[in-house]
Amino acid sequence: MPCKVLMMDVDGVLVSGRPTDGRHLFAELQADLGLSPDRLRETFFTPFWEAIVTGREGLTERLAPVLAEIAPRVSCERLIAYWFENDSRVDQTVLSVVKRYRERGVPVFLATNQEHLRADYLMQKVGLGAHVEGIIYSAALGHRKPAAEFFVHAAAIAGAAPEDIVLVDDTLANVEAARRSGWSAVHWTGERLLDEELAPYLG
Repeated sequence: MPCKVLMMDVDGVLVSGRPTDGRHLFAELQADLGLSPDRLRETFFTPFWEAIVTGREGLTERLAPVLAEIAPRVSCERLIAYWFENDSRVDQTVLSVVKRYRERGVPVFLATNQEHLRADYLMQKVGLGAHVEGIIYSAALGHRKPAAEFFVHAAAIAGAAPEDIVLVDDTLANVEAARRSGWSAVHWTGERLLDEELAPYLG
C-alpha cells in the first residue's frame, strides 16, 4: 500500500547553502560583516538555539543583545537578512520530483526544524509555499526532530496515519525516529535520484 503523504525536510534536502554557489551560509561572514562564525556559534547558537528552534524563545530577542556585545556595528535585522538570503538555495531537481508527486495527488508537507521567522521566509520569500500543503516546524510544535512528539503532532496536522507517511530527511537520527513512530523514511544523501528513493513507498 503506497504512502499517502510525503513529508520533506528542508535544510540539506530541499534547501542548501548560498544561492550563488551552494557554499555554507556563513562561509564569508567574517569578510562580509566582520563577524566571526566561531564567535557567533559560541555566544549565540550553542547557548540559545535549542530554545529558539523549539519556540520557547524568540530569535531577535536573543540575537540582538549578543550582537550588541560581540559585533555592535551589525544590527540584528542585518544579520538575519544576510543569514536567510545566504541559506536559500533550492535544489530544483528535488523540487521537480516533489512537484510531480503533488500533481499525482500526493499531499506534500515540509517537516523541518525551524524558528518562526525563517519558516515564514522559506514559505513566502523562497517560495516553497507554492509547492506544498503547509509547513510543519519545530518552533510551532514546541518539539524538534528527532523527538517523538514532533512526529505525533506532524501526523495529526497532516491528518494522516503514521503508516501512510514517508519522510525524506538528511539526518539519520530523524529518519530512525520517524520509523520508530511508524512512518516510512528515506535517509537522503543525494547519492540516488529522489524518484528512486521514493518509488518503494509512493510507486
